[in-house]
Amino acid sequence: MPHIIAEPCIKTKDTSCVDACPVDCIHPTKDEPDFETADQLFIDPDTCIDCGLCVDECPVQAIFQDEDLPDEWNKFVQINIDYYNK
Repeated sequence: MPHIIAEPCIKTKDTSCVDACPVDCIHPTKDEPDFETADQLFIDPDTCIDCGLCVDECPVQAIFQDEDLPDEWNKFVQINIDYYNK
């Protein structure tokens, strides 16, 4: 998994990262029906091209490259995967 969105995004859901993504791999967007009910945004591991443009755009520093994800947020790898496997 190239990038993971972790705990700081919960309840924030700032969509600056969505606008920065050149391959539209961050969801839900504000236009999608589950945006209001989702606790956070998620990166599609199959679509992400590992460009890193989203990382600097996140105002709460919630996006990490997989090898840089703090240990206490390891569960967010599976949370991001599960969002796209529903």
